[in-house]
Amino acid sequence: MKPALRIFSDLEKLRLSDRADLLPEFPGRSALWNEEIAFQCAVHGDGEFPVRINAPPGVVPTVYRVGEVPCGLPCYPEPDRHDADYLSTEPGLFPDVLFPLEDGSLTVGKRATLWVSLFVEPGAPAGPHTITLSVGGEEARFTLTVVPVSLPKQALTVTQWFHTDCIASLHRVPVYSEAHWALLEKYMRCAAEHGIDMLLTPVLTPALDTAVGGERPCTQLVEIEVLPDGGYAFDFSKLERWVCLARSCGIEKFEISHLFSQWGAKFAPNIYALVNGVRRRVFGWDTEAASPAYTRFLGALLPALTAALEKLRVPKENVMFHISDEPGEQDLPAYRAAKASVAPYLAGYTVRDALSSFWLYESGAVEHPVVSNDHIAPFLAHGVPNLWTYTCCGQCVDVSNRFLALPSWRNRILGAQMWLHGVTGYLHWGFNFWYTQHSLAVVDPFTTTDAGGAFPGGDAFSVYPGEDGPLPSLRLKVFRAALSDHRALSLLESRVGREKTVSLLENGARMTFSSYPRGAGYILGLRERVDRAIGESL
Repeated sequence: MKPALRIFSDLEKLRLSDRADLLPEFPGRSALWNEEIAFQCAVHGDGEFPVRINAPPGVVPTVYRVGEVPCGLPCYPEPDRHDADYLSTEPGLFPDVLFPLEDGSLTVGKRATLWVSLFVEPGAPAGPHTITLSVGGEEARFTLTVVPVSLPKQALTVTQWFHTDCIASLHRVPVYSEAHWALLEKYMRCAAEHGIDMLLTPVLTPALDTAVGGERPCTQLVEIEVLPDGGYAFDFSKLERWVCLARSCGIEKFEISHLFSQWGAKFAPNIYALVNGVRRRVFGWDTEAASPAYTRFLGALLPALTAALEKLRVPKENVMFHISDEPGEQDLPAYRAAKASVAPYLAGYTVRDALSSFWLYESGAVEHPVVSNDHIAPFLAHGVPNLWTYTCCGQCVDVSNRFLALPSWRNRILGAQMWLHGVTGYLHWGFNFWYTQHSLAVVDPFTTTDAGGAFPGGDAFSVYPGEDGPLPSLRLKVFRAALSDHRALSLLESRVGREKTVSLLENGARMTFSSYPRGAGYILGLRERVDRAIGESL
């Protein structure tokens, strides 16, 4: 018996408890050259069915089965820490992990969901094209209208913290073994394909999400030797391999791991070195950030590091340094001291840190802030230049985020918002954080999606560890579409001017990071308006 098929939008999340026939119809959409779009298909039936897809020349399809994952913490339980948009506030299963249909068959017990990505190559024929999806002999059709102009290169810098140690832990390979390097390449390539163009680079083991007094697996890329006279020798061979590998995957920008401990810059990261031929920890939680010993170490490391980057021909504008995340008012003396200790060695480089307090920005402590999207309003009102934004677990009411329990349009709207408000960079802390909070234990992200009950499900990662490499999530694909929206708006602005583009975007309503049109329909309609206007401008 043939299965029943229903096409629906990539901005819907179809849970097992939902009725597919109630979803809005999604007969087709437009796309530009060099853009990936997607649609979904609900398959009702019982059995194993062959899956075939027919696309015109220049359109490359990839079909995935959407897997559901459990979420024990869909949102924070406090009434003021979630809103009415959440799909559910109760624990349950949510669609997220995408399994490629490599053998071209789909097993259905009652219902399954397919995610169909369509990449439009440059030069693909313009105009409408019919995409035919066949499952068990039953066919569904989707109309793709190609606008014959390429998306411009992504101007927005995007980083999602790339946790090198988690890849080693989940795939059970030694850090920087050949097996690890092979996996790093696959994850870097996946990141680059989804718009991540800046890579967290663990010159020192990242002092991130680590319990005070604890350690994450050592992933420092620099080999250090303490010399008999108390000086240091550095070997940057691993860093060179890292940079070359990232470039081969399409990533040209590098975010150097934090030079001091998280949330206040009070201590040194855990750092290992050879001392009299024995490798041991030489700095860590027992090292005050402003200690003379650590200051001398940084005075030796940073000139050697920047020289190595220059030798690798990494432009200064493609490098970002960090002091410490989210310093508070009480951390200001320690943060200032830490920043001052490295300033002489970082001339010409950007030092950028997460910061939610506009008062601290006004104090001059953090010259280049990365501001959470729920605290960004005063920074925008005062015209802070070259402003970045971030999302994390705390951005849980009204603003855009990518939790499992949030609808996909809450994820995707961020692209339009960042374009409208001139944001130049985006940071998210979890490309693949597969530990519990504070890195106390390893988790299986297929069964534990909330870092052990610490963060709303999905906040900590947007890829899954497949058998041989990364499996993308539905949320990662949707955010890639948000970045495409940003690029399409930039293209339209270059053709018709900013005033007309803003008018088309806002459509009569002022958009902020917390106030914007709700629902998938607005975003789908926006892209049709933008693509049509681009086509008319050719």
